[in-house]
Amino acid sequence: MRTGLIAKKLGMSRLFKEDGTHVPVTVLHVDDVQVVDVRTQERDGYTAVQLGLGKAKVKNVTKPNRGHFARTKVEPKKVVREFRVAEDAALEVGASLSAAHFVVGQKVDVTGTSKGKGFAGAMKRWNFAGLEATHGVSISHRSHGSTGNRQDPGKTFKNKKMAGHLGDERVTTLNLEIAAIDPEKNLIMVRGSIPGAKNGTVLIRDAIKKARHVDAPYPAALVTAEG
Repeated sequence: MRTGLIAKKLGMSRLFKEDGTHVPVTVLHVDDVQVVDVRTQERDGYTAVQLGLGKAKVKNVTKPNRGHFARTKVEPKKVVREFRVAEDAALEVGASLSAAHFVVGQKVDVTGTSKGKGFAGAMKRWNFAGLEATHGVSISHRSHGSTGNRQDPGKTFKNKKMAGHLGDERVTTLNLEIAAIDPEKNLIMVRGSIPGAKNGTVLIRDAIKKARHVDAPYPAALVTAEG
């Protein structure tokens, strides 16, 4: 099991194939992703790689994190996330990862925070059909209908689908396909849409339900000193 990558969602675009058909893609930017720390089985009880995205000003970093970055001798990062890895896939602290970590045609899972939409009605939130347009229904066409029974059980059950807060939650989309890679600009283009708004942070990793692509570098694709 390899580490994943932290990326910044730039937005959507499209690619054209040789036959003229177009493929909608989401463009992700791998902005200076670096290994901040490594968790080991002996010390921490599990094996993982802690990655950091982007560069943060020291004044914007909390004191505990300042000490953490100082201990590992890595520049402060805006976003820090962990990825569980196999023992033979652990990386060295300070190593920088490239967009070439994934290959074209590979299946990946992408995790992001969905757009927050505030308080939403039952039709928008749960795709309810709503009430009849006529036959005695008035001013209640978009209501969710009955919320419970009568005297028995005399209450509304927990987890009843009703109006409420929609969006702004962690969402993972499985088995997306890598459409293109631009290692020089550190861009990854994923076919289709992924959760989250523009400039949001997403996690991209090997698909858990598919075998890893035979051409995917193991344990990772690192940025060399020349590159």
